[in-house]
Amino acid sequence: MKKIRISKKKGILFWITGFPGSGKTVIANKIKSEIIKSYGPTIVISGDNLRKIFNFKKYSKNERLKNGLKFSKLCQFITNQKINVIFAVVGLFDKLRQKNRLSIQNYVEIYIKSNLSNIIKVGKKKLYKKYSKNIVGKDILAELPKSPDIILNNKFDRSINMLSKQLLKKIKEVVKN
Repeated sequence: MKKIRISKKKGILFWITGFPGSGKTVIANKIKSEIIKSYGPTIVISGDNLRKIFNFKKYSKNERLKNGLKFSKLCQFITNQKINVIFAVVGLFDKLRQKNRLSIQNYVEIYIKSNLSNIIKVGKKKLYKKYSKNIVGKDILAELPKSPDIILNNKFDRSINMLSKQLLKKIKEVVKN
């Protein structure tokens, strides 16, 4: 596991990616208080929040990528002000994650690895039953992270509290002040 040296001059972007329903946003909210204690002022944002705020209603692959690039710029703007961002987003595009690595100094990529059929089976996201078009993992190919800084396996056999504690432990092993 590689170590990430963090510059104190900027905030940290904890980019949590994975399939819809993998637990990204719930875990992001659970780890926030510990991230604040360890690394300072922190906000949690989800891709769904930003879609609502900016009224982004298109879900095609191109629109998803365009939105992801905008979200990345917003996260960079916030981290440049010494505020950490825990960002929970599907964001399963190589181009987007590569851009983050190049342009955001304190970037930590976290992949919540879940089997899509398990997510559908446990009914974590209604969108899989409600929609059949423009769904990442169904008709939009998911570009899964090739070398994330942290992988957290969610097989839906452990509580969110246990998963969150495991993620925090991994963050502390990887992120060095």
